[in-house]
Amino acid sequence: MDARSPDLTSDAAGWRTDAPATKSLAEVNSTIAVPAAGRWWRRLLAFVGPGYLVSVGYMDPGNWATDLAGGSKFGYTLLSVILLSNLMAILLQSLAARLGIVTDRDLAQACRATYSPAVNFLLWLACEAAIIACDLAEVIGTAIALKLLFGIPLIGGALLAALDAFLLLLLMNRGFRFLEAFVIALLAVIAVCFAVQIVAAAPPVAEVLHGFMPKTEIFTNPEMLYIAIGIIGATVMPHNLYLHSSIVQTRAYERNEKGRREAIKWATTDSTIALMLALFINAAILVVAAATFHKSGHSDVAEIGQAFELLSPLLGLGIASTLFAIALLASGLNSTVTATLAGQIVMEGFLDLRLPSWARRLLTRGIAIVPVIVVTAIYGERGTADLLVFSQVVLSMQLPFAVIPLVRFVSDRRKMGQFAIPPYVAAIAWIVAGVIVILNLKLLADTLFG
Repeated sequence: MDARSPDLTSDAAGWRTDAPATKSLAEVNSTIAVPAAGRWWRRLLAFVGPGYLVSVGYMDPGNWATDLAGGSKFGYTLLSVILLSNLMAILLQSLAARLGIVTDRDLAQACRATYSPAVNFLLWLACEAAIIACDLAEVIGTAIALKLLFGIPLIGGALLAALDAFLLLLLMNRGFRFLEAFVIALLAVIAVCFAVQIVAAAPPVAEVLHGFMPKTEIFTNPEMLYIAIGIIGATVMPHNLYLHSSIVQTRAYERNEKGRREAIKWATTDSTIALMLALFINAAILVVAAATFHKSGHSDVAEIGQAFELLSPLLGLGIASTLFAIALLASGLNSTVTATLAGQIVMEGFLDLRLPSWARRLLTRGIAIVPVIVVTAIYGERGTADLLVFSQVVLSMQLPFAVIPLVRFVSDRRKMGQFAIPPYVAAIAWIVAGVIVILNLKLLADTLFG
């Protein structure tokens, strides 16, 4: 090993314990070949996939309500907030990929190798709560989409959503590339659905571009600031940091200095391109809401059901509402698949506890479905909308417990050696972490105490 490279097993390298005996996602770790030579695009294609699995969390049903509310109420103004939150996500996900590639640990394993058992147990509880909350949002989104498309009651839709646990099991058994292909295909469906709606809405290009420019009004208008905080809070998902640090290790790059450096470059390129797709979809939701609802005076549209009912009449395109619901269903399916996979990574990483994959996925799905069924039975559809908001609050609470350890680890030269991020990148990362933590705490306080 190069003298400057991090020693991944020595306590002197800054880890409390030795390297994990079992690799992260051991069943698929290092299973995807990476060409050692040849054209650059062949090496890039070998790394294409993990970034798209991660991007799913940045366009899940939990983001839809904030994007719809921002567009219908304030037009294109909050596009700048979507852009800012996406840039934050690009930075944090690149750091998660770097951690996994350099240390051969996912973020959960890195925490277990650094902190005491008591601290790790608390971190695991917080992360499990976040994954259950995320899963809750996906189940609700999938159930709403099934109701809009096929008239299936919400309770029935929530029960049907449990079946995607078996879908994940089937895809993983076929190989990780099959899972990636499935996710990318559904992302393409979402992108096409919104591209058609944007063409139908025909928003003024100049106003859309102007919306990407930051404005002081966002900070001076309390209502606008609240929605802006909600957009950022719903965008950066804590489970994605654990997920990305693990799935980049599915590539069979050379575990040496040169191989890791190449892997960081291509993995970062992959996630950056994928997150730009997430930017397009989040921005498209807001643009369609602005061009359709805000323009027509429907400034109070904040729920998915309202948007579905109004889209076709206002756009004059009969298929618009159907495309909206199809995109929501694809988003819900994709998000439940990646969140369940993240649940496996977190449980194995923090606790070194390994359940059969089918049992782990059914357990996660069952915990998410029960609250949806209970709330729907008692309060109806309005209750599920409130539950969706609550899930985002829980995610906001957990975010600091993922972001702060990540930035700390990748800044530590004892752990990362020459792959530690430069001081100026570390400064930016800490600023981003601070901004996200502060905004999420404010979102939490405003949601709980008004």
